[in-house]
Amino acid sequence: MLYSFARPLLFKLDAERAHHFTLAFLQSAHRLGVIQNIYKQQQKPVTCMGISFPNPVGLAAGLDKNGDYIDALAALGFGFIEIGTITPRPQAGNPQPRLFRLPEAHAIINRMGFNNDGVDKLVENVKAAKYQGVLGINIGKNADTPVEQATQDYLLCLEKVYPYASYVTVNISSPNTKGLRSLQSGHALTELLETLKAKQLVLAKQHGFYVPLVLKVAPDLEMEDIEFIAQELLRCKIDGLIVTNTTLSRDGVEGLIHGDEQGGLSGAPVFKKSTYCLTQFSKLLQNRIPLIGVGGILSGEQAALKQAAGANLVQLYSGLIYTGPNLIAECVQAWH
Repeated sequence: MLYSFARPLLFKLDAERAHHFTLAFLQSAHRLGVIQNIYKQQQKPVTCMGISFPNPVGLAAGLDKNGDYIDALAALGFGFIEIGTITPRPQAGNPQPRLFRLPEAHAIINRMGFNNDGVDKLVENVKAAKYQGVLGINIGKNADTPVEQATQDYLLCLEKVYPYASYVTVNISSPNTKGLRSLQSGHALTELLETLKAKQLVLAKQHGFYVPLVLKVAPDLEMEDIEFIAQELLRCKIDGLIVTNTTLSRDGVEGLIHGDEQGGLSGAPVFKKSTYCLTQFSKLLQNRIPLIGVGGILSGEQAALKQAAGANLVQLYSGLIYTGPNLIAECVQAWH
C-alpha cells in the first residue's frame, strides 16, 4: 500500500532522479528502523552453487551499482543481493538522459553504460555494510578498455572482490558498452572463461575458500550461440549462469513514447524471450550448472514459470519499479 501511494509521485520525476531519490529514502527509512518493521524475509531455503540461500528470490545487479545500499535493500526480504556492475576504474557512463520508463508496457529502457565509482569504492562499501547474507558481485570492463583486452579488467575486478563475494558474476551481456556482447561467442568467450576459471582456482587456494563464478548472458542469442555457451560453461566448469540481461528487441513497445530509445529493454516485454533462453539452457545443461532466471518477473506466477523453465533461483529489478517490494514475498510464496 505504501508503494502504491508513492509510485505516482515517483513516476512524475525523471526516471534516474526517481531512482536515486527512492534509494536515498529507503536508506533513511532503514536507519530509522521502518523498513524492518514492514518487510520480513520469507523463509524458503534453497542450496545452490554450494551456498545456502534463505529464499530463492534475489535482487538483480544494476539497482545498487556501488554497494551503497546493501543493508537497506536486504531489509526488504531478498534471499540474496547482487551489486554492480563494477569496473576497475570509476566511469560516468553514458550521457543523460539514459533511463526511460514505458509504463503502458511495464517496461524500462536503459543505456546507463556501467556508471560506477570503481571496484575499490565498492569493496569499501561492502566492508562497511552489516549484511551477512548472500552477496553477489557483478563485474565488467571499462568502456575505454579495448574489447581485446577485456579479460584483464575482469581479472582485476575478480581479484579485488573475491574475498568479499558469495559469488562473482561476469557480465558480458550489457548492450550499453561497445563490443561487450562479442565476448559471448567464439574464441573470445573461451579465452575469457578459461582465464577467469584459472584465476578463481588460484584465489581459492590463496584465500582458503571457494567463491563460485557465474556468467550472465543476453536474451538475444541464436540457438547456435546458446549451444556454444552451454558447451563452454561445462568444459570450463563455470559454477552458474544468469539468464538473462536486457534485450535489444523492441517487441511489445513499438509506437510507445521512448519505445525507440537506444539501450536495453527490461520489464514485461523481455519475459517471453528470457524464459525461452532459460528453457533452452536448461535442456542443454541438464541440471549440471545452476540457472538464475531473470527478466520480466512482475508476479509470483511468473517467478514460478521461471522455476518451471529450469531456474534454481530468480532475480528481480524492473518488476520492483512497477509493483513494489511486496513482489519479493509474492515470488517466494509462489516457489515450490
